[in-house]
Amino acid sequence: MTSTLLSQRARTQLYIAGEYVDGTSGRTADIVSPVTGETIATLPVPGRDDLDRAVTAARLAQDQWRRMGVWQRAEICHRVGDLLSARIDELARIQTLEQGKPLAESVADLEEAAKLFHLHAEDAVRLHGETLPSNDPQKRMWTFYQAVGTWAIVVPWNFPVLMFTEFAAPGLATGNALVVKPPTHTSLALLTAVEILEEAGVPKGLVSVLPGEGDFGAELVTHPGIDAIGFIGSSATAEKIVRSAGLKRAIIEASGNGPLIVLDDANIEAAALAAVRGAYYNAGQVCCATGRVLVHADVHAEFVAATLKASEEAVLGDPFAGTTTLGPMNNASTAAKVDTHLEEARARGFDIRTGGGRSSGYPTDLYYEFTVVDNVAPDSLLNRQETFGPVLPIITATSDEELLRLANDDALGLQSGVFTSDMNRAYHFVENLRTGQVIVNDSNGFWDINMPFGGVGGKRTGWGRIGGVHTLIDMSDLRTGVLHLGR
Repeated sequence: MTSTLLSQRARTQLYIAGEYVDGTSGRTADIVSPVTGETIATLPVPGRDDLDRAVTAARLAQDQWRRMGVWQRAEICHRVGDLLSARIDELARIQTLEQGKPLAESVADLEEAAKLFHLHAEDAVRLHGETLPSNDPQKRMWTFYQAVGTWAIVVPWNFPVLMFTEFAAPGLATGNALVVKPPTHTSLALLTAVEILEEAGVPKGLVSVLPGEGDFGAELVTHPGIDAIGFIGSSATAEKIVRSAGLKRAIIEASGNGPLIVLDDANIEAAALAAVRGAYYNAGQVCCATGRVLVHADVHAEFVAATLKASEEAVLGDPFAGTTTLGPMNNASTAAKVDTHLEEARARGFDIRTGGGRSSGYPTDLYYEFTVVDNVAPDSLLNRQETFGPVLPIITATSDEELLRLANDDALGLQSGVFTSDMNRAYHFVENLRTGQVIVNDSNGFWDINMPFGGVGGKRTGWGRIGGVHTLIDMSDLRTGVLHLGR
């Protein structure tokens, strides 16, 4: 069953071995739009037999796909990118309806997804090994890359198509197969998009998409036919996957609680605008969102004033309206977490300067006001946990050392930012912040499709890199050949 709100071409079945099917479990799940509150589709719930079929098909198809020449695989990936580009408007509307982000953001997501197929097609044909000098003059040693095999890909609900593509483009380009589990409630755009794979020339069975929830995800990553795991999501789920998956290869990109640091010599207006945009983009439901701002005390008052002015950019409303920059949050549990963090802020007397709760008068209660909270204590939930909502907490410190300590005193280490006009101070923070990426004089929400993106050692944010040639390397095995020349 499909709502008339959806495109007539929207797919509402499982995608297994190149076919759309209802699956074998006999169970279904409703998809409710956070935008309208209406049930927009009903999807089959996959069962174990469906998973077995998908994995078996993936392994058979992958054995042929990896033997295909890399230039031929790259040509097919280029076609996928072209076909995806041709359907951006349709897919963006589906994504906004099921996810809640403003339509302009969905369009940008799909544009980047198409670019990734082109980027990784080019990366793949330039992924080469080297000849190594041997201690034995009779030997010749060389290295080369081969596909790992069949990957379980588990993606979250905040970027339904783009985060699939972050694995699919490099994975297919390097000869892998994929069995993909998106969350049920944000799977429609992806299920619709994957129909272009066969049109582009991707062999049937190489990619399957089975939307599901917790127990099904556990079955997927522990399936004996799965060789490796690609995961984007929460740190808590990542840890469960790692414990259960054992020695399987994994790329793990988990939670962030990105600090944006504003030094006393910063361009305050630019810093405030970057902080606000990094906090309201996708309703703050981004792993590299501006989760907290650490500002030098000498410029605190000026920064707060500039932030309140910049907050006028966050226009809450219907995500299909051209003037809206802040749509509804995606789901009830995430919104409830924001409620809890703000309840503590009120109880402890923090200064809520604007916003502060859910907005009434909308079709659902997921429309959350953009919120700025000042004088936040370092031991508060707003600082210690990833809020994952449109909230900007401001914390004050009196020195570079204290700002750096507050930034690093966190279990998560994904991405951070620092504003300063002194490049010596910038280098100091870049080299000493315990995050995978440090952005200077821009939002810590910055992301580029060619940037190696991921966590840092010693934190609960995972390992491996999403972006550029680094993902191709992580989705390949480095192999070595040794040839004896003597008789």
